[in-house]
Amino acid sequence: MSLRLRLTLWYSGILAVTMLLFGIVLYFFLNYFLYGQVRQELKRDADATYSRVQKSFALSLKGLVIDLELENRDIYSTNTFLQLYNIQLKSYNRSANLQYYDVTLPITKATIDKFKGTDAYFEKTKVVGQDFLIYNHAIYENPDNPVNLIGVLQAAVPVGSYERTAVSLRYTLIIWAILTIIVAASVGWFLARKALKPIDQVIEAANQIESGDDLEKRILYDGPKDEIGRLTDTINGMLSRIQVTYSELDQAYRAQRRFVSDASHELRTPLTTIRGNVDLLEKMWKQTSGNTQLATADQMQMSLEAMHDIAGEAQRMSRLVNDLLALARADAGVMMEKSQVEMLPLVQEVVRRAQFLTHTAEWQVGNLDVLQDAIVYGNRDYLQQLIFIFIENAFKYTREGSVSLDATRNDGFVGIRIADTGIGMDKEDVPHIFDRFYRADLSRGQTSGTGLGLSIAKWIIDEHGGSVEVTTRKDEGTTFMIWLPASFPLSM
Repeated sequence: MSLRLRLTLWYSGILAVTMLLFGIVLYFFLNYFLYGQVRQELKRDADATYSRVQKSFALSLKGLVIDLELENRDIYSTNTFLQLYNIQLKSYNRSANLQYYDVTLPITKATIDKFKGTDAYFEKTKVVGQDFLIYNHAIYENPDNPVNLIGVLQAAVPVGSYERTAVSLRYTLIIWAILTIIVAASVGWFLARKALKPIDQVIEAANQIESGDDLEKRILYDGPKDEIGRLTDTINGMLSRIQVTYSELDQAYRAQRRFVSDASHELRTPLTTIRGNVDLLEKMWKQTSGNTQLATADQMQMSLEAMHDIAGEAQRMSRLVNDLLALARADAGVMMEKSQVEMLPLVQEVVRRAQFLTHTAEWQVGNLDVLQDAIVYGNRDYLQQLIFIFIENAFKYTREGSVSLDATRNDGFVGIRIADTGIGMDKEDVPHIFDRFYRADLSRGQTSGTGLGLSIAKWIIDEHGGSVEVTTRKDEGTTFMIWLPASFPLSM
């Protein structure tokens, strides 16, 4: 059962119950109001007649009995039918209108038995095929001791018109209620359909998203900001977040595939070199049959070169594995062990060791006095690795010219600048230089490396709450400015 149908049924059901209760209350109220006036008039006429009843003793075949008479001997009434019944004599005294119609009001043993608990009551019955409301009033021998019932005074009025009015009212209310419920159900169905139309649009949009890749689909809604409007805005916002998340996951998936491909390529190259040199050494070993004295000088030289190649490629693989391990720790959220690190001794140690790196460019060190008393809360080993990564990159991409290092401070930060006059980069490459295995096309194939160094450097900077600025121009060089939060407890 659809939500639209349920809402319509609920609405129609509540309206039907409301109309039913309203009709019942209205019917019984009008019925009570109409019959209330009739009862009051009937009782008033009966009481007035009862006050005229006189009792006297008379002789009859049954002996001495009480006779009932009226003061004027007759009963007169215009609208009310009156009848006086003597139980002992079983005689009737009727009003002129009853005599005119030759009608006697019914009185039975059941009528008399009802006076055991009361002295007057109303009853509705049919007389000559017509509906009458009769007021029966008991007449006792001694009114102060209602034990011996000697007569009954009856006052009656025809209520056929009232009954017909009540029946007409009943059918009118029923027909009106049915028509109202039908109209209300139709209007409710229309309003529910209009109100729930955005829900259908939500379902349609969800189906389109499920059956395809159209994550840009949104629900169109120009109605008021009611529950449906807020639901539509919420779902549109959710779709936007899903689209962003899907895009990020897609990019992450592409980066992961590229990462696996590049890592496989970087590992395959040294493995191929090692396997080739091992095969060469195996052939040479078989040729000499294990007797090194038979080996020629060329064979010895080739063996030595093969072992150097194996050792070099093994070191390269070791560095690659260490870099991958560092990035894996970063992805796993491994927290660095940090302490208070004095920056001046650390940078001086890096400068001293950097001069022993293989390089052809001139190594220049600027003024480092600004690092005096500067303390960074971080990991000493990782901070050294961070600076070494930028220095090694600068040497790698600077065949001629110079590589320089200096320092500065600014508003609670220390800055370390590494500048070179190397090959530089295109501006399109700058946003990607910290991506894993990314190497600008200009440098790919010209310099060795795995493309993981700057990724590790960015992770170290982020873990220390710092930042890095890059300034580069093609064929003119690159400058990296590393900013790290620092304290200067001894500064004045």
